[in-house]
Formats: sequence, structure tokens, C-alpha cells
Amino acid sequence: METNVIILCDEDRKALEAFAKNGVHSAHLITRARVILALDRSNKKDHLRITRISDQVNISRQAIYNIRDEFLASASVEEFLVRKKRETPPVPTKITGETEALIIATACSKPPEGYAKWSVRLLANRLVELNISYPTIHRLLKKRNISLI
Repeated sequence: METNVIILCDEDRKALEAFAKNGVHSAHLITRARVILALDRSNKKDHLRITRISDQVNISRQAIYNIRDEFLASASVEEFLVRKKRETPPVPTKITGETEALIIATACSKPPEGYAKWSVRLLANRLVELNISYPTIHRLLKKRNISLI
């Protein structure tokens, strides 16, 4: 007997059908649910071939194999239909706590001679050795509700 066969119980089938038809979900997750429903062999004499499913759902055959393997590896239907959260951001942040404290301390200090107040570009020029762009400094100050005006 094949080990890559998906046989859903009635409860799981109904959950997948409801997920694919009702509510607001991302297209990616709805496609995953539809693929699993198409791969289900319970109560079927003749099952759909992978090529036919790929034409129906409009994704590649390899994507169907990947979805099937992920479903078989997951503990439940609910776990399968939830996207994993990233453990780390795609790009590591340049601003550490120490750098953030330095930027805020500089922004809260007295501006240089000849200037009435700090501007974001002036801060970026002052902190040039940190190699942080002025949009990054602006986002940090905005996030911390620090106004330079």
C-alpha cells in the first residue's frame, strides 16, 4: 500500500471544504485546501491524477507534491492551514538597543551651533559612523513618538 495516500475522515473533509468556501482566507491557503480535497481518496474508486489536479488548481505538479508531503507531515488539518510565523526577519535589523539609545539621546540633546533644532538629515550626518540612513532614523523616531519639531 502507498504511504503518500491521503484519506480524510468526514470531519476533516468538512473542515477543508468549509475553509475553501467560507470566510476570508489567503488564496495560497485556499489553494492548499483545494489540493488536499482533490488528493483525498476516501470513498472514491477512481482518484484524480496529479497532472489533472495541477490543471484544475493551476499550480505545478511539484507544488502539489510539496503540499501533499506537508499535509502528511502535519499533525492536524488546522495546523496545516495555518502559515508558519518567521523565526527571524528576512533582513536583520541594523539598529540594536545601544544604537537606538544613541540616536534618541542625540535627538533629545541640544542641536549643533547654527541650528535651532535637529532634523533627520542632520541627525544622520552627525551619526554617519553608525552607517544608518536617514529614513531608518526617521522610522525609529516616528515609532518612538519623538518629534523633532
